Formats: sequence, C-alpha cells, structure tokens
Amino acid sequence: MLITIVAGARPNFIKISPIINAIKSAKNENFDINYRLVHTGQHFDKSMSGDFFDQLGIPVPDTNLQCGGGTQAQQAAMIMVEFEKELSQFKPNIVLVVGDVTSTMACAITAKKMGIRTVHVEAGIRSGDMTMPEEINRIITDAISDAYFTTSLIANNNLRALSIPEHKIHFVGNTMIDTLVQQISYLKEPCFWNSLNLTSNEYLLLTLHRPSNVDDPIKLKSLLTTIANLASGIKVVFPIHPRTSNVLSQLKLAFENIEFVSPQPYLEFIYLIKNARGVITDSGGITEEATYLKVPCITLRNSTERPETVLYGTNELVGDDPEKLEKYISLMKAGTWKESSCPILWDGQTAKRIVNVLLTEYA
Repeated sequence: MLITIVAGARPNFIKISPIINAIKSAKNENFDINYRLVHTGQHFDKSMSGDFFDQLGIPVPDTNLQCGGGTQAQQAAMIMVEFEKELSQFKPNIVLVVGDVTSTMACAITAKKMGIRTVHVEAGIRSGDMTMPEEINRIITDAISDAYFTTSLIANNNLRALSIPEHKIHFVGNTMIDTLVQQISYLKEPCFWNSLNLTSNEYLLLTLHRPSNVDDPIKLKSLLTTIANLASGIKVVFPIHPRTSNVLSQLKLAFENIEFVSPQPYLEFIYLIKNARGVITDSGGITEEATYLKVPCITLRNSTERPETVLYGTNELVGDDPEKLEKYISLMKAGTWKESSCPILWDGQTAKRIVNVLLTEYA
C-alpha cells in the first residue's frame, strides 16, 4: 500500500510527523505500507516550514510542488494542476490530507477526481463561521473523503449530522499532541530569552494572524493597544506571523510591554507556550497545545472549531469584547484560571491508531 501524504503549511508539518513515524514502524514490522511525502509549497518561508521539517525529523519531501504565493484561488489552482501530475506519475492507493488549509482541500479534490481513495485526518471539526477560509476547506474536504479520522467525539457528531456512514468515522485523537508528546523533552529557549529577561510564568504569549484581526490596520492597532494596557505590569511576547508583519510595518507601533519577535521554530515556540503565564491567540492549533500543557488561553474569536478546548481545556473565547478580554487577562495575571482536563485520546498514540486502521480496513 502506497500512501501519498500531503503537507503544505505549518500546522500540516506538525501533524504529519508522527504519522510518518508510525508508517515507518509498521514497515519495520513487515507490514506492506510505504509513503510518499508531497510538500505543496503553500508556506515557503523557512521560519514557517523549513525549520519544522528540521526540528521534527521529517524527511526531505519526495517532491515540492512549489505552489506558494498568489490569491487563495490562484494557489488552489496551481496545487491542483501540479498534484494531478504527481498522482498520475506515482499512482498511490491512498491520499492522506491533514487539517484545513488550502493544500488540504485542493489535494483532496484532485485525488478524488482521479478515483484515488482520500482520507482526512482531523475531519469533522467546525467553527460555524463561513467567513473563515478554513471552514470552507473543511466542509469541501469532508464532503468527498472516503475515511475520517477525528480528534474528538464532537467532530464525530458533526460528521454524523452530514450522514457520513459510521464505519467511515474513526475517533483516534490528535496528531498535534502526538508531536508535542514526542518533542516535549527537547524544547529549548528562544535566542531572545535572556536578552528580553524572560522568566517562566512571568510573561504572556500573543499570536495573531486571522484576517479579521490583522488585515485592518486600525483594528490591529486598537487590539494591540488594548492588550498592552490590560497586561500592564507583565511582558507580552509577540512572534509576528508574516501576514501580521505586513500590516505592522505600516503602523510603526511601539509598546512598553509588548516585545515583537520573529516567528519561532517549533521547539522554541512550544517552549514559549509551556512557560507562559497565559496565551492570547486567534489560532485554533495553539489552543490545543495550550490545553494539553494546561496553560491558560484566550482566543480572540467569536467561535472555535475546537470546542473541546473550551469545554474541557484551558481555552476561553472572548472575540473582540473588551470586557471579556479585561476579565480573562485579569484572571491570567492573578493566576486564578479555571480548572481543566485533557480531552480523551490526546495521549500521544494517535498516529499509531491511524496507521492500524489504514492497514486493517483500507489496505
């Protein structure tokens, strides 16, 4: 069985690493399973892709489609054209896509139109917010996949509501947590840790990249000003996503307690989460990592495709409500955050379960 694994953007790289390791382990046990790794090139900045391959021990991709840049439509079109050539040449039995980025949707469509079985890892998650490009990608990918690997029972129910047959839904857990479990003993301080005089549990970590938060310079300035004021007395470390950097360069902002730093490789970034007093973000994946690490987390969105991080984990949704933001930053600073627990099957064994299912039900 040949499985083509697709990776295109930072979240994908984190999710495929344990799957590749599990496939290698199964092959070493004489199972008939091989993989081919395709990098679409959706993220082409080294800090957003190359460093993750290096640190997570992901092998050099068998091919890079080099489809970075352009609008979402242009990028999807380029990926589909190049991925069709890849599949025509190597003819896998299964195409495995992860997450919800443009590459996920584009490669799933291409594979399905070529009659190749397509499996979706992290299927069934929904935010209900159709203004998010990722939500559209999720809906399309789930509409055409042949097998669905889910991170939560909530995702299972979302798929059942779409009349997906029960035998196609596989609750396996979260491969992002697999990677975190595998790498947690290798975390390391960012290069700026000492120069910024950072101390464990004495700073907040901030990330922003959603168009709704960063594309409007006026809104971004207002949001950062509010956070700086509410977090007065504690440092805020802000690794700047390339999308956010483009807008910030126009504003030339400076705050006494916000430290602007470059995007961080995986090991350094997780170190920052693990040692933060709290995280403020608009990323879904980071809320999962914060939940596993039991670090208080504020999400600057009105909805989340990962409700288990709110129901069981450390996450709280605040949207753009300044009163909620003030309340939860105060709780972070005071160290009086809610009790939390880790969602079911977030145990570091998800990739093994995925490969076992593929071998027993889809070989």
